[in-house]
Amino acid sequence: MHRTLTLRHDSFALSRPFRIARGVKTAAEVVTVAIRENGVEGRGEGVPYPRYGESVAGVIAAIEAVRSTLEAGAGRADIEALMPPGAARNAVDCALWDLDAKRTARSVAALLGTPEPAPLASALTIGIDTPEAMAEEASLLADAPLLKVKVDAKEPAAAIRAVRAAAPAPALIVDPNESWDETLLRAAMPMLVDARVSLIEQPVPAGADDWLAGYDSPVPICADEAVHTLAELDRVAARYDAVNVKLDKAGGLSAGLALAHHAKARGLGLMAGCMVCSSLGIAPALHIARLADWVDLDGPLWLADDRIGGVRAEGGWLHPPGAGFWG
Repeated sequence: MHRTLTLRHDSFALSRPFRIARGVKTAAEVVTVAIRENGVEGRGEGVPYPRYGESVAGVIAAIEAVRSTLEAGAGRADIEALMPPGAARNAVDCALWDLDAKRTARSVAALLGTPEPAPLASALTIGIDTPEAMAEEASLLADAPLLKVKVDAKEPAAAIRAVRAAAPAPALIVDPNESWDETLLRAAMPMLVDARVSLIEQPVPAGADDWLAGYDSPVPICADEAVHTLAELDRVAARYDAVNVKLDKAGGLSAGLALAHHAKARGLGLMAGCMVCSSLGIAPALHIARLADWVDLDGPLWLADDRIGGVRAEGGWLHPPGAGFWG
């Protein structure tokens, strides 16, 4: 066996600014990993997230630290002990899944014993702006099955009402990205019910959510920043109604699938989520999406130019990448 690993920093400009409560993004900064073995190459992508103390340089360094082990033949079953959860392990794990699929001439779905990815309804995200601008964008997406509304603590009700008035039909997810507190969430709940919000995602900081254990929310609350891996599931299950599984948090498709299956076994709702990324980050997440109650995988739709052969969207329906793209 002859195996080599290559990695690089790729920057994908966004077609427009992506505004959330935590700040504004104008490009997707990703680390791309390729593992080549006997003429066959598997690829994976990780998105370093500053909220979790990650950077492009840090992710590259973490992968370089295990280069010799990976090039010596370490596989998916080995890397959980070699690397902590996060974007670095995600890129490596997904590259190894892709490599295994190509080595064996079997798709990732076949290796998992599951159906092949198919078109599915995925949230289209409306970033933070004035209520008028958000309503205008919502009106253009009014026929989509699912919208996700980003808000902060500054007049969120006006934004949510504006979006709902402009788009009466779609299901709505509201995501404050930890910017609310207990007082604001409790006060906003009647408005969220009135706006027919299906799910509210991580409204309060992950470190200030103990009170949710005694709160009977009329709108399901989904953990995002509060849950990365199975290690947090017991704590989260006592506070939240659903979990958002993101491969960059869990540390790859292997860990993401484990978290998804355990969450569903606990009776929790499941969201398949993503960072702002290219289609190389979304292709593996489609195997989580197959299990999910809510899908939010529109990261590549924010890019000015995605990787060739990636996912495509039509009317809020996300179509898998072309043959040979990944897995």
